[in-house]
Amino acid sequence: MTAGRLTEDVYARIDASLTASDARVATTYPGEPAGRQPVHTVYVPAGRFHAGLVEEWGSRALDVLGAHALPASEDVLGRVRAKLASEPIEDLRIDFEDGYGHPGDDVEDAEVVRCARELVSGAGGDGAGGGLPVPFCGIRFKSFEAGTRRRGLRTLDLFLDALGGPPPAGFVVTLPKVTDVDQVSAAADVLSELERAHGLAAGTLRFEVQVETAQSVLRADGTVALPAIVAAADGRCSGLHFGTYDYSAGLGIAGAYQSMDHPAADFAKQFMQVAAAGRGVRLSDGSTNRLPVGEAVADGWAEHLRLVRRSLERGFYQGWDLHPHQLPSRFAATYAFFRESLGSAVDRLGAYVGAVEGAVLDEPATAQALATYVLRGLDCGAVDEAELAGTPGGAEAEQAGTPGGAEAEQAGTRGGAEAELAGRLGGELDRRALSRLAARAG
Repeated sequence: MTAGRLTEDVYARIDASLTASDARVATTYPGEPAGRQPVHTVYVPAGRFHAGLVEEWGSRALDVLGAHALPASEDVLGRVRAKLASEPIEDLRIDFEDGYGHPGDDVEDAEVVRCARELVSGAGGDGAGGGLPVPFCGIRFKSFEAGTRRRGLRTLDLFLDALGGPPPAGFVVTLPKVTDVDQVSAAADVLSELERAHGLAAGTLRFEVQVETAQSVLRADGTVALPAIVAAADGRCSGLHFGTYDYSAGLGIAGAYQSMDHPAADFAKQFMQVAAAGRGVRLSDGSTNRLPVGEAVADGWAEHLRLVRRSLERGFYQGWDLHPHQLPSRFAATYAFFRESLGSAVDRLGAYVGAVEGAVLDEPATAQALATYVLRGLDCGAVDEAELAGTPGGAEAEQAGTPGGAEAEQAGTRGGAEAELAGRLGGELDRRALSRLAARAG
């Protein structure tokens, strides 16, 4: 290493001055959470939930797909049919809030107990209870505003008790209508108390925050609320979910113009993206109330396809679905999105790992995004791992004479961490290799 003019004392002093900053950044920005993200959350009013609901939705979705022409390639349609038969709902949320109403405490208590028991018996987890598997599930309880707070707390407590044991894998609860950051702190506190009361391991219970009020975006003093919301959750916030219609109505937007693609909605969602970036918190877009039913199936599908595609292009890989007929268009739009650029993404990743010169020179962060893109496609069924077989990776590129390690440094192509990563990945871009790239591309 060539010696510069700065002394070691200067290096050591700068390191020491930034020690606290380094620790703060590492804690505050842990990066993208590991594991699968569902492509949608299906909201079902508690009164309509039952143990066979997942199969029912899959069957209804297949029926409408068989009766109407969904504009998609036959390859995509085949994958959609298979998905609807095996895993039609990726994330199920039983709704005790707006979709359920206020039937009275005795009625809601009984409904809570029934839903918890039916979730365990037939619609939760890996399908061991006899139903189709649901990788993610949970409930939405009433908000922490004064008029509904105690009812929401009671619903949470009774639901956990009625489960008869730890919640299913992928369980999460939804905190709606946040109007003050202190409500998020209170939710984190309550979940900690519930863990102790029900004998659950610390950190078992996590929640997503619905961004559906102006106060959840901007505080009264003009500061942005979203970063404070994530911080107030004390590590329990798994996601920020946009609430299209409550948010739009709160801004005074007329009902006919309330939509996921309204400029006011985009404004809030761009703040969500910036606030969540690197924080270990995932994002979900909202829903559309234009349903593909009756004579409006074709128009409803066209609108849903457009909106899902728009969300995906803007970095929102999850959204809400409210009706079984939205499942075909959800999966068709999602599968088309991940398949259309699969070839170029795999080629660019192969070139990156092998330090091969190509038409596009990708930065480590771009390689990380490309790997995450392919992994998302694998997770939801848009892509099969067999399609990646034989894709050239580090070892094959090395055997072909592409410089790596020290040679790459000498050639000025790539060195150090990237060459080391290429050596670890081996000869193919399989799921393991992609996971490593997604975790660390540079």
